[in-house]
Amino acid sequence: MTSKLEGKVAIVTGASSGIGEATAIALAAEKANVVLAARRGDRLNALAERIEASGGKALPVVTDVTDENQVKNLIEKTKAELGRIDILVNNAGIAVLGTIESGNTSDWRRSFDINVLGLLYATHAVLPVFKEQKSGHIVNISSVAGRTARAGVGVYNATKWGVNGLSEALRQEVHKDNIRVTIIEPGLVDTEINDHITDPITKQRFEERRNSITPLQSEDIAAAIVYAVTQPQRVNVNEILIRPTDQDN
Repeated sequence: MTSKLEGKVAIVTGASSGIGEATAIALAAEKANVVLAARRGDRLNALAERIEASGGKALPVVTDVTDENQVKNLIEKTKAELGRIDILVNNAGIAVLGTIESGNTSDWRRSFDINVLGLLYATHAVLPVFKEQKSGHIVNISSVAGRTARAGVGVYNATKWGVNGLSEALRQEVHKDNIRVTIIEPGLVDTEINDHITDPITKQRFEERRNSITPLQSEDIAAAIVYAVTQPQRVNVNEILIRPTDQDN
């Protein structure tokens, strides 16, 4: 087992499944102490047990990223129990797909609450810790949808374009404090994210598109995150775009 992150503390939001779960496992394999944040406590506890059975250390903290107080508690609890925070992976997110005309406005609000505001709450809460330490790394999970626009994907596009813009502005604000910022932009990944699509026609089209190619696996994205956060301090990997080999756009 390698140990590139030994002694480091990493928080992963949306850690109960998919990319978040795979990322927590991958960071723990590099000897990071991982803090698992998501709403589903039973899954977090099971993941923590799995990591610790493999010789790692994990702290589950039930957190709804749309609740600013819960996010503050996540940061404070991590600092209190583990003494420091080195990496924040803002992974929690949902995909709201469908045309603007047919859209459910409550889905739109939930999408922005999780994908944009949740990310901002965690970032805002962790920055004082990073500035005090004079180091830290924020990894924001965006998407190919943060670089392109497609009919039927407009709201998701809007949230992920927002993530990209926020991330670059943040990088410019904090680089002098020795804080790094990385955007990860996956293409189609075989995860539960499509479960949040409420429009049946859109969901069917999404499934047909995903079944027409060989999608990425969560572990592929986790490997990219590990690559970014294990570079020398002088290196800030700003952006990683990852598509399946046979995905056209």
